[in-house]
Amino acid sequence: MFVELIATIFAGIACAGIAMLLNILTGRRLPKWVMPVAAGAGMIGMTISNEYTWFGRTAERLPEGVEIAMTVDEQGWLRPWTQVWPYTKRFVAVDTGTARSHPNLPDQRLADIYFFGRWSPVNQAPMLFDCGQARSALLIDGAEFAADGTVSNADWQGMPEGDPILQLVCET
Repeated sequence: MFVELIATIFAGIACAGIAMLLNILTGRRLPKWVMPVAAGAGMIGMTISNEYTWFGRTAERLPEGVEIAMTVDEQGWLRPWTQVWPYTKRFVAVDTGTARSHPNLPDQRLADIYFFGRWSPVNQAPMLFDCGQARSALLIDGAEFAADGTVSNADWQGMPEGDPILQLVCET
């Protein structure tokens, strides 16, 4: 976030410098408001660029075995251009490289799920998926594993048919 702030400030300084150079080249005929408007436009442009490139930059840095399962696009009335071109604000990734199952329960898989957000820290949670019954259980508190692989005290939640996270985990 700090690097983006510095880049935004430098974009404003660069655009103001270009406006100042154009003013000198035109014999100082441009109005006085051109330089601050150019600085503001440069800073807004840099901010928009950072919003739209965040997902791509973050996705390409994911380690091998971590695959993107779902993205959430954002539209807002304070950013009218997002009504035409929404940007990705959040996404969910699954660590398919470390997904595992128990030999006694081949339809169940345990995988780490990562939740990424534009202005929030990355959250990781282990999740148990039942591919046969299309349900999942977040394994944060209270779940206990028995020696035969069964899980007790899990809060199972049904998942809709075609859920991208369930499909990705069950394909591995």
